Amino acid sequence: MRRIVIVGGGYAGFYTAWTLERTLRPGEAELTVIDPRPYMTYQPFLPEVAAGSIEPRHAVISVRKRLHRTRVVAGSVTRVDHATRTVQVHPAAGPDLDLGYDVIAITAGAVTRTFPIPGLAEHAIGLKHVEEAIAIRDRLLVAFDQASVLPPGPERRALLTVVFVGAGLAGVEGFGELLSLSTALLADYPELTVADLDFRLVEAQGRILPEFTAATAEKVAQSLRDRGATLHLNAQLTSAVDSRVELSDGTTFDANLIVWTAGNGANPVVANHTDLPVDARGRLVVGADLRVVTSDGPVPDAWAAGDAAAVPDLAVDRPDAYTVPNAQHAVRQGRRLGRNIAAVLRGRAPKNYEHRSLGVIATLGIGRGVFQSGPITLTGWPAWLIHRGYHVLAVPTWHRKFQVLAIWTTAHLFGRDIVSLQSAMDPRAAFVGASGGSSGTGRRTEDPTVARIEPEDGPRQGVAA
Repeated sequence: MRRIVIVGGGYAGFYTAWTLERTLRPGEAELTVIDPRPYMTYQPFLPEVAAGSIEPRHAVISVRKRLHRTRVVAGSVTRVDHATRTVQVHPAAGPDLDLGYDVIAITAGAVTRTFPIPGLAEHAIGLKHVEEAIAIRDRLLVAFDQASVLPPGPERRALLTVVFVGAGLAGVEGFGELLSLSTALLADYPELTVADLDFRLVEAQGRILPEFTAATAEKVAQSLRDRGATLHLNAQLTSAVDSRVELSDGTTFDANLIVWTAGNGANPVVANHTDLPVDARGRLVVGADLRVVTSDGPVPDAWAAGDAAAVPDLAVDRPDAYTVPNAQHAVRQGRRLGRNIAAVLRGRAPKNYEHRSLGVIATLGIGRGVFQSGPITLTGWPAWLIHRGYHVLAVPTWHRKFQVLAIWTTAHLFGRDIVSLQSAMDPRAAFVGASGGSSGTGRRTEDPTVARIEPEDGPRQGVAA
């Protein structure tokens, strides 16, 4: 059997494997997907995970559960050597290994693009993975609990200060959803008022949402200002040391939550650790049929799609146009890639990828959204409903569709869950505190759920409060 290795289990990789399983006969090829995470993250749901409108597990799809004839290797690819048809893998456990292949499809996606800004790595968090969305939500909910027992002043305001750096689609959606959650939380915290909230959006360009027209983006910007947000345009983050935010326009303030959504960069494995051709931005050079190409023509048995590839955009009448890195293209490229690999295995010619955008849509909080398709622009409830309708249809598997619909319905009827599970990041704290031990760092662990009894004859075991 021909051995097909798919590097990356995100949108493009998952749909490539899924399509190949449905297209190829059993025994026709051996499929392998390599990814450090055993699930595909449906990234458009991450802002709503952060806001508590969607359960975290409903935003991910188990690769093992959905791909029944594919071997899943949990690990990171460290090099692709097409000359010898091998990939080097650093697995989640055990020694590194080399996997041989006959056909390779690289769908490794992109990584969060960062800059050497003081304090950024120590205090900021991204919004590209479900774990990050969970942490953002928990940090905000804990901040409300902490701020509610403080008197009005700088310390309370700093706890409730949220700054997003980067005002593209992901940044504005996450910002709008957290702003919606925060204003809704005030009803459960009578000690706090809207004046205690400080939401700031920082963007290096002179406008937000480059995916939309300038007029539509300005409407969204004004709606965020009307909701109490502060927008810092033509400004860059210069420092985040000790969570003290400093901007290039001279603004400084303390922030409890710094979210970095300032774009994506090339996956370093693709950019630096392969003998396949890459462009100046670190993306694999591919033709319209998704085969990796050089000046001499297609590279045999090498394919790529998604954010890791510079895919020509045939829907745009410009020779240097490439498809934008979004879910619409990644899903459809994955399907086309699977069909094309199967076609070539069976001696047929591959077809070109071409897709015209269905439009752009964003959620800005419950009942708030913006949708644009050609000359049509909708805002408010209609756009928000289109957003939910589109994504519940787009998320893979009927199982997930029903789960997402169910949680949306219950959240609409009974409100969002406002319980933080931040203690899950240190699940042994209560046990260690009760036993009088110390954490892995050698420090004594005190847990607020444990009441310690110190009788006259010396300390005894802690008792749960």
